[in-house]
Amino acid sequence: MSKVDVLLGLQWGDEGKGKIVDVLAPKYDVVARFQGGPNAGHTLEFDGIKHVLHQIPSGIFRETTRNVIGNGVVLDPIIFKTEIEKLAKYNLNTKKNLFISKKATLILPTHRLLDAAYEKAKGENKIGSTLKGIGPTYQDKIGRQGLRVGDILADNFKDRLKKLTDIHFKILKEHQVEFNWNELESQFLDAIDFLKGFNLIESEYFLNEELKRGSSILAEGAQGALLDIDFGSYPFVTSSNTVTAGACTGLGVAPRNIGEVYGIFKAYSTRVGSGPFPTELLDDQGELMRKEGNEFGSTTGRPRRCGWIDLPSLKYSIMINGVTQLLMMKADVLSIFSTIKICTKYQLKDGTITDMIPYEQVNEKISPIYTEMKGWNSDLRKSKQSLPSELNDYIKFLETELNVPITLVSVGPDRTETIHRN
Repeated sequence: MSKVDVLLGLQWGDEGKGKIVDVLAPKYDVVARFQGGPNAGHTLEFDGIKHVLHQIPSGIFRETTRNVIGNGVVLDPIIFKTEIEKLAKYNLNTKKNLFISKKATLILPTHRLLDAAYEKAKGENKIGSTLKGIGPTYQDKIGRQGLRVGDILADNFKDRLKKLTDIHFKILKEHQVEFNWNELESQFLDAIDFLKGFNLIESEYFLNEELKRGSSILAEGAQGALLDIDFGSYPFVTSSNTVTAGACTGLGVAPRNIGEVYGIFKAYSTRVGSGPFPTELLDDQGELMRKEGNEFGSTTGRPRRCGWIDLPSLKYSIMINGVTQLLMMKADVLSIFSTIKICTKYQLKDGTITDMIPYEQVNEKISPIYTEMKGWNSDLRKSKQSLPSELNDYIKFLETELNVPITLVSVGPDRTETIHRN
């Protein structure tokens, strides 16, 4: 019986998972998304074209790879329809190579309205939601009143839809939100009819049968470990389990069937939205990082907050995920700096020095303690397979500190700009 390898982000999302899934996909028979929804934006670039996927697994461009949207995902049928329509010009056989779990929860138009209403009500304490309806959809799932993909096949689906939207209408009225439900419902039902044309499956049976058959499976995560609902910087987190354990519950595979765990991280750090960020640069260096790395959200377009790499948080993510291989992204972005800083420890308000993330991250000032290294000041996109000695020193320092091998270094956005290390 084969194993499920897991690929996930180790920071606050936006690490470059889409590119790496695309690079690794030829090795796998199946790529399966296990959590999150259209709040994720996975960017892939090849043949001079940039693609952004939101719900569809990043193996979709590989002809022989089957792609599964797992039960842990929350699916917006309207965005799904738009995604598929954008892919049409590439002649991909999505009806054959894309499978959707009947147990995935549906995002309704009212979930998006609720998301915006809740965020507005928080005022200065807003989370920084993508406003895609993710949180309210997971609330309904946990509250045992959500609608699932399999429900669209039921004769009384419209009755079930009305029952849930009536609950939403009452809340929206309290928040004084105005909207045209007839228009929203028409668009939603059109997308539901479109969704019915795809392979709607019992994905847990499908995936476990593939494992018995010896198929290779890659579980694709969204967001990052530091946004996990349990282990992230709560309450500035997403609404799902973004860690390795989430692949088990989000796909229906047993823990003993997990194989390699690929942890993706940037050579520096970024974060979108609110929440603690100890190494954030609020100066010209942070702005330089943002421009050089084109650090703007692929889902929202929002500018990302930028800062130096944070090893205490990476050690934490490696620990809770059981990472076996590290993949370093965007090493090319740091080529503009003559000196590179690495946060190796934190100093807390009471003077304590630690390499552990404290429970109270939000209201306590955490000061990073840095080690400095010489930058590499060279165009890595032209370096092919040989890296400058300064970058090799940086990689070796990280490997020693993190105690996990860095087996891949990305030096540009294209799938060809990837260096594999032994």
